[in-house]
Amino acid sequence: MARAKLSRDGENWMKDSKGERKPFLLSPAGKDYIWGGTRLNDDFSKEIPMTPLAETWECSTHVDGPSIVASGEYAGRSLKELLQERPEFLGSHPLANPDLPAGELPILIKFIDARENLSVQVHPDDAYAREHENGSLGKTEMWYVLDAKAGTQLVYGFRHDMKREQLRESLENKTVEKYLQKVDVHVDDVFYIEAGTVHAIGAGALVAEIQENSNLTYRLYDYDRLGKDGKKRPLHLKKALDVINLSAAREPKQPMRILRYRPGCASEFLCRCKYFQVERVLVNTERCRVLTRFQTDSNSFQVLLCVGGCGVLLFANESLPFFKGDCIFLPAQSVQTKIHGRAQLLRVTC
Repeated sequence: MARAKLSRDGENWMKDSKGERKPFLLSPAGKDYIWGGTRLNDDFSKEIPMTPLAETWECSTHVDGPSIVASGEYAGRSLKELLQERPEFLGSHPLANPDLPAGELPILIKFIDARENLSVQVHPDDAYAREHENGSLGKTEMWYVLDAKAGTQLVYGFRHDMKREQLRESLENKTVEKYLQKVDVHVDDVFYIEAGTVHAIGAGALVAEIQENSNLTYRLYDYDRLGKDGKKRPLHLKKALDVINLSAAREPKQPMRILRYRPGCASEFLCRCKYFQVERVLVNTERCRVLTRFQTDSNSFQVLLCVGGCGVLLFANESLPFFKGDCIFLPAQSVQTKIHGRAQLLRVTC
């Protein structure tokens, strides 16, 4: 992206910010689950040598897939290691969560490429996970659909109220799919998946996922697929039946979303729950002298996930280019940061 002449709003913007909390890029961990495709490398230039590449864990301190700092003075260190050393980067709100060990984020952010259907699955809530999974967090999540082939669907809850034995029998008889509520998927859709909701991303969907910091998945049904070892992937029926919501789910409706405009930028809320808040931000400063500003307070960090376009972050005497697929971490009480470019971002806060 060509750099334009930029207004600096006076000399204060150019002061040396040594010791201040600056934004930095993250490098993701990749996952080669059997249902994945190639779009995360093809469309987002991840350059991760995995085939398939099903998921990239863009902002993660989880032991199963930690992110690495990819720019600035901390480049090359794991995000968890950095946050253990600099807990003030998290802010006061995440640090107040007694379930989080030192250096752990409360959230995990992913890209998901579903070339094939994911397993029909369910996640536990925090209480069950604490008791049965060594103190782990549960997993409530949100999906933002980046792309979807014609006819793509997802599983979202049950069509009718179910009984435990009825569900167990349908799993044994492989008739469970007739009880599942299937929903058409379109670009720009948002789905909130509360812990306990049976669900599955369907083949053809490209998704950004924001979730609790957990890797607990209980598979109910996996289409009798074989894993890389030539054996059927394990199911987790007992635990799944313990945590699943057997009530009929309302068909998810896309909420009314209102774009709020200001010079060089428009934004809208996508999801707000007790675990995270997600906002879509559209930046276009190419014909505008007013740059979009981001600055965190002492309460929490922010994460910017670029899902389209490109731009450059400007802070102190530094510039940090970013492109589609990049993930940016802004520490709590960050230095004032401006964005120039044309990009679509998901802004995640806690």
